[in-house]
Amino acid sequence: MSDIVPFVVFTLQAAVRAGTPLLFAVLGDILTERSGVMNLGIEGLMLVGAISGFVASYSTGNLFLAIVVAMLAGAALGLVHAFFTISLRVNQIVSGLAITMLGTGISGLWGKGYVGVVAQRFTPMRIPLLSDIPYIGTIFFNHSLLVYISYICVPLLWLFVYKTKYGMTLRAVGEAPEAADSRGINVFAVRYFYTVLGCSITAIGGAYLSLAYNSMWIENMTAGRGWIAIALVLFATWDPVKALFGAYLFGGVTALGFRLQAIGADIPTDFLRMLPYLLTVVVLIFTSTEKLRLRVGAPATLGIPYSREEKT
Repeated sequence: MSDIVPFVVFTLQAAVRAGTPLLFAVLGDILTERSGVMNLGIEGLMLVGAISGFVASYSTGNLFLAIVVAMLAGAALGLVHAFFTISLRVNQIVSGLAITMLGTGISGLWGKGYVGVVAQRFTPMRIPLLSDIPYIGTIFFNHSLLVYISYICVPLLWLFVYKTKYGMTLRAVGEAPEAADSRGINVFAVRYFYTVLGCSITAIGGAYLSLAYNSMWIENMTAGRGWIAIALVLFATWDPVKALFGAYLFGGVTALGFRLQAIGADIPTDFLRMLPYLLTVVVLIFTSTEKLRLRVGAPATLGIPYSREEKT
């Protein structure tokens, strides 16, 4: 029993660390998709956030500036996605996949000169009093600043989406853009704004990987986390609080695999590595039909371009 408790505590602590980049990615995508714009470009956004944040940190030593640069890089790709999907009404799945390929290519090309280089990073910060709580303190209050910021983002985003006028506008545009337009809401401006904002928040998840989870740039360091985040948005039913639990669940599966390897468990390594992606496939299978997606809370016009001409 004395050996099990430390194992569980440190596994849960690792789950929080591993789940944080997913959490930022999912929170950003919730904002984008609540407006009715589907975004399958999370992998590319995270990679661009990771490399741009890392380069800024390496060049300036300023971690705050590094996060700002990562968000601006994500916003730039988000603007591209918004232009094609909202203004040109290109198929949103195709545009999202193009963003993933573009982000992957940019990060690979830009990061060639930074492979193996170490930059300034976020280090763990113990929160006084809270970190002294048995077990809970170790699990939740001995992390880097970005983890604590993610804690704050979840309730703030939930309150914004469900309890504010602007959140109601966001949901209205995603559910019934024609009705929102008839009430004087600029559907295109709202979708542009939340697509760009959501992509910038998603990029923080990538920056976390290169500035907190690791301390160096590694090509394709997201390792498919963007695709896991897409499944997590469905798993969380576009709800920020559920996203928190979902991100830590997937992070826990990843952490458990590493912990079992560390203690020499007689389980094939490849099986442990595939667990998060296996869980992703299961989620996607159960939420693949349009009827089921609507039943679990998907915005009614998700993936459907809006046109005033077609309305009239």
